[in-house]
Amino acid sequence: MPQATGVTRPGGRTARTRAAVHAATRELLAESADGTVEIAAVAARSGVHVATIYRRWRSAEGLIIDTIVAELSTRAPLPATGDLRADLLVWTTNLLRDVRGPNSLAFLRALTRAGGTGETELIDAAKFLEPRAREIQATLDASGATVLDGTDIVELILSPTYIRALVSAPLDPDTDAPRLVDNVIAVRDHRARAAERGPMLRPNAITSMMGACLNG
Repeated sequence: MPQATGVTRPGGRTARTRAAVHAATRELLAESADGTVEIAAVAARSGVHVATIYRRWRSAEGLIIDTIVAELSTRAPLPATGDLRADLLVWTTNLLRDVRGPNSLAFLRALTRAGGTGETELIDAAKFLEPRAREIQATLDASGATVLDGTDIVELILSPTYIRALVSAPLDPDTDAPRLVDNVIAVRDHRARAAERGPMLRPNAITSMMGACLNG
């Protein structure tokens, strides 16, 4: 039976091309002083035609993001055991160690450049981040944390991690990882308690009720 268009066969030509391009990108990032790479250089190093790289990744920023996300997913996957605090603590500790390396800053700078070059590039960057986003959601789902979503993890763990790394003041894996994770758990518990009490009245609804009482 012929294979559907766009399906990547494990070990097939598409997989070999992606592996060669990723390897070349990692090597060039290690040699780069500013965390950038040129697609032409990746093509020359990998032996993959430049048109193939542009067709698959569209920009150098997308290529860097995809390469680093794939590396992180292999080297430091998010656990999904059902114990949210333990899973996040393992992942966050590894994350804080990783951001001390040069490739993590290249990742953040690539995201920044993608966001500043236009909507198309930002959409492309989001596409390459999807595997990591699915891992985060799988970890939340395994623990039954329905009151949390990926945005909470971005705001409470990823944002402070990368911002501090970007200003050359990286967080400490031993002391800051537990603190960041405990913030997530505190938000989860607070929302769970609020949900048990029922929906809270919004300020404008409270104002309307007070007005009705006073005028009644």
